[in-house]
Amino acid sequence: MDTDSKGANERLNNLVAITVVIISVFMAVSNVKDGNIGQNMALEKADAVDTWSEYQSAKLKLHLAENALAQLAVIASAQGTDAALVAKEKSRLEAAITKYTAKSDQLMKDAKAHEDRYNALNVHDDQFDMSEAFLSIALALSAVAALTGIVWLLYVCWGASALGIVMGMAGFLGLSLHSDFVAGLLG
Repeated sequence: MDTDSKGANERLNNLVAITVVIISVFMAVSNVKDGNIGQNMALEKADAVDTWSEYQSAKLKLHLAENALAQLAVIASAQGTDAALVAKEKSRLEAAITKYTAKSDQLMKDAKAHEDRYNALNVHDDQFDMSEAFLSIALALSAVAALTGIVWLLYVCWGASALGIVMGMAGFLGLSLHSDFVAGLLG
């Protein structure tokens, strides 16, 4: 091996080493952030499910109160019923209907807000997933470039790295950059 090719190979290996360090550090930091996003997604999903369950419970109580009010009207029409007792029960049921109507409306808004936050987090989770995919490809390309001495593979590696870093930075910065095509392939 002559001196020129030895120097070119050493230069290529140095570039590969620097590339691998940069990619590895970025992937490590991104992985922590992605893990935190995943935890927050799980919490939002659990909160959404809990809130929808509470909503269903409130709607069930609302329907029961409405049915009881309808039955009370039938009972009140019978002779010999205590009008004061019927009025008191009617007032209680109407208050319950008002309460459960308002509560179910608020619970629906809360549940939808949890789902919206989950979906927003999912966009960033997808960004970090795409970042990891591109950066993993870049690491493989850099290894092959180092082993074979093919410089253009390092350039392709840098292109994949750039895509991975852009997607990762979009995740860190909360940008809406998203590739539905890539997300569909990875999802």
